Amino acid sequence: MSETAGYMRFFPYERPYENQREAMDRIYNALVRDQDVLFEGACGTGKTLSSLVPALEVAREQDKTVVITTNVHQQMRQFVEEAREITLEESIRAVVFKGKGSMCHIDVGYEECQTLRDNTRAVVDAERDREQLERRQRELLAESQEGSDGGSAADARSAVMDELESIEDRLEDLEEQNVCDYYRNNLTGDTDDFFAWLFDDVRTPEEIYEYAEQREFCGYELLKEGIEGVDLVVCNYHHLLDSTIREQFFRWLGRDPEDVIAVFDEAHNVEDAAREHATRTCSERTFDSALDELADSDDPRAEDATNVLSAFHRALVETYEDSFRFGERERIGESWADVPIANEDRRDELTLEFLQRYSGQGIDDDLEAAMALGQELDEEYEEAYREGETATRTECQTLQAAGFVGAWMDEGTKEGLYPVVSVTRDAGTDEIYGRAELYTCLPRQVTGRLFEEVSATILMSATLQPFDVTEDVLGLEDPITMAYGLEFPEEHRRTYAVETPPLFSSDREDPAVQETVAETLDDAVRMTAGNTLAFFPNYGEASRYAERLERRESATVYLDEPGVAVEELRREFVEDDDGVLCTSLWGTLAEGVSFDGDHARTVLVVGVPYPHLDDRAEAVQEAYDAAFEGTDTGWRYAVEIPTVRKTRQALGRVLRSPEDIAVRALLDRRYSKDAKSDLGKYSVNGTFPHEEREELLDIEPSKLKFAMRNFYGDHGAYDGDPPAP
Repeated sequence: MSETAGYMRFFPYERPYENQREAMDRIYNALVRDQDVLFEGACGTGKTLSSLVPALEVAREQDKTVVITTNVHQQMRQFVEEAREITLEESIRAVVFKGKGSMCHIDVGYEECQTLRDNTRAVVDAERDREQLERRQRELLAESQEGSDGGSAADARSAVMDELESIEDRLEDLEEQNVCDYYRNNLTGDTDDFFAWLFDDVRTPEEIYEYAEQREFCGYELLKEGIEGVDLVVCNYHHLLDSTIREQFFRWLGRDPEDVIAVFDEAHNVEDAAREHATRTCSERTFDSALDELADSDDPRAEDATNVLSAFHRALVETYEDSFRFGERERIGESWADVPIANEDRRDELTLEFLQRYSGQGIDDDLEAAMALGQELDEEYEEAYREGETATRTECQTLQAAGFVGAWMDEGTKEGLYPVVSVTRDAGTDEIYGRAELYTCLPRQVTGRLFEEVSATILMSATLQPFDVTEDVLGLEDPITMAYGLEFPEEHRRTYAVETPPLFSSDREDPAVQETVAETLDDAVRMTAGNTLAFFPNYGEASRYAERLERRESATVYLDEPGVAVEELRREFVEDDDGVLCTSLWGTLAEGVSFDGDHARTVLVVGVPYPHLDDRAEAVQEAYDAAFEGTDTGWRYAVEIPTVRKTRQALGRVLRSPEDIAVRALLDRRYSKDAKSDLGKYSVNGTFPHEEREELLDIEPSKLKFAMRNFYGDHGAYDGDPPAP
């Protein structure tokens, strides 16, 4: 029995897998020493419990809070179930936290909510003061009528009456202001039953919303009030990755950062999520609104503010208009499309255009005037909403625009930041408009600070290797690393590298290549004892081969299309017993979604699904080349490794339990061992972890059907005789 076995009281099942127990011991020992952990574990092998159980034990021993976070909705639901199982074994206080936007009963923005909350509290406080004063004046009246020193009591009562009159006048003014009746009930009602209910189980935000709605409470504010000092919080990435939200979130928890153990699930996604949270944008429409705002102002600073903001606005429009070649403007759709503006040896084109168009006395002085005026306007909007003069809380566009231009000029040349201009088409007006963006290339600028602040961090995923790359990219210092493969019986799976022609983008239109790939796909679908998942480099390729499979009529074909909700499609597919689902590897079905047991038997990955290598991707590669030494570091860190991680995630959609049997096949010669000798840098076999490379069996396309027929036949998976090869 391990010396650290005390944490096992949190484990909700009879006993863990052997690797689970080892992982829990190592994680426990790391957390005691405040060390970060990189934990890779195969899909379906209990990573969540392996991390949560020792984390909760260390948190209890050291009076800390565990925060577990994900960006995948299904994983959020899984965390809730795991936490509920733990609470059956050990008494812990656990909450699931979501942002205000998903829990607000009256659907107002953050700034409006803050104003309503302040107004409501002011009204309730004034009403309490009035109640206390009324009680006191009655006591003094009784004393003046009964006591020997009636004059003194009468004088005191007169002073109280004057104060009471002042409170009445104040309340009369306050009652004209906007308030939130739900929050008012929080302050005036009995909420003991809510908190007893909240901690009687692990409640989801939806359950909290419904419970509070029925009783006309604000569930979000009650949840904020109730999370102080809890043992476990389940939340979204942004509660930790956004530094402003994180500071506020920890304050609600009543914890300093060093008293928090952070657990990131699907941690291979942290890199992109960190970029998203750090990137700053400002739309052309924000500048339009800011200039309208300034035109309505008679403040003398408005002229200077207009001078600098209008110059940037005109430069933005001119930059994207000048970028359009013949016919390109007409092809702009409703999705944002980047316009290249970066230069190798000078500032970007937008900045150069801005400097050319600006004609004032000084950009810094004009921006300072714009910021000061914007701050005053914002305070005026706040006051107007507070006083009930407006129905909504107006956001100051001048303040936002000036703040962005200041950041653009001050930070646009900093390491790891990439200036971008994008354009889109308004669906309602058919107008083209643009935005400027400071894109963050180095996620460690976000995550490194977080890892330094908290007690320790566990980053867990099925695809974190190579660990040294994860350490570099996210800014970890000497973490404990561990990797555990599938513990399920090896004889229950086969993983093939099928030597179909490499699907380079230049070869995808080749009829011979298409025919070979389609025939191999058809063979795999026909030999699968059940449903087949087929992942492609993009939705276009998924559609192409779905059409070819439909013509062959080997199975019912389900096609996942961009912009279409997949839940209904997924439900129809898993209810089938002879279907093939074609989708993009970059879609929502490639990770965080399980296909257990008979839901899918075979998973196919067709091609090496490199992302679209646009200017942003090039900027990330260049930033990595500059930040980390090594040959082709940028390509390896920014493109090849994330692509192979995507492939590995797709392979993990099947084999979710020891009883499952499955075939996993990679259709592209670049995955094979032999490719390393003749395809050189185009081979991706060496990017897989050693254990997974060892399982990859190179096979010719024509032999795949025989191998699959034998495998499924040996396991009695066919309903009747095996299909003819």
